[in-house]
Amino acid sequence: MKKLSNLVFFVFLILLISGGVFLATWDIPAPSKILEKRIPDARFPK
Repeated sequence: MKKLSNLVFFVFLILLISGGVFLATWDIPAPSKILEKRIPDARFPK
């Protein structure tokens, strides 16, 4: 039972580290679409 729990722990640790490395090295593309929203003046009290 101890060998199985050690195996599960190391697999989880490897997945956690590899996920962190993937997120740290992933080159996420910047959005290319321009977004404009019109906000009515009534929303801003004077």
